Amino acid sequence: MMEPNLTITSPSQLAEAVLSESGQNVNLCYQCRKCAAGCPISYAMDYKPAQLIHAIRLGMDDLVLNSNTMWLCASCETCTTRCPQEVDVAKVMDAVKITALRRGIKPAIPQVASFYRAALANIKKCGRMYELGMIVGLKMRTFEFFKDAGMGMKMFSKGKLKMVPSFTGALRTWHIFSRVKNIEKKNAAHNAK
Repeated sequence: MMEPNLTITSPSQLAEAVLSESGQNVNLCYQCRKCAAGCPISYAMDYKPAQLIHAIRLGMDDLVLNSNTMWLCASCETCTTRCPQEVDVAKVMDAVKITALRRGIKPAIPQVASFYRAALANIKKCGRMYELGMIVGLKMRTFEFFKDAGMGMKMFSKGKLKMVPSFTGALRTWHIFSRVKNIEKKNAAHNAK
């Protein structure tokens, strides 16, 4: 009896990008779907995590990079803890988001990308999350100035939103951002070669 040919002739470029960005080998996934079964957000995703990983493996870049799945991922890591192959699915989702942005693909859910940018800018500036500043940054990015205003007023009246940020640990956080920027510059220079 002849042995079947199991050679992969053209590896997915997206799978290679995910491996390079996150260190996660999506080819380890054998589609048990435990990640999707435990995902608290999967009901809202257009593709379940296991389906997205399979699409990455198949080289279906357009489907993956234009999906809303990666933008809805809450990074709760339930999928990661359930994976018998120890694939960090949350890291895969982050790597796919980074790859999409690098390729100039607009986020399927722009509000999520705006939230990430506002949160990072806020942490970079204050050293830790300053909720009121983050909300203002998000509203300036999305132009949804009055959305959730009622909830914001309730939080403010109960003392849940501080007027002045705490800069505790800000110097250490600034150093972290500086080191990351230097690493990204080195990686960009290395990849340009």
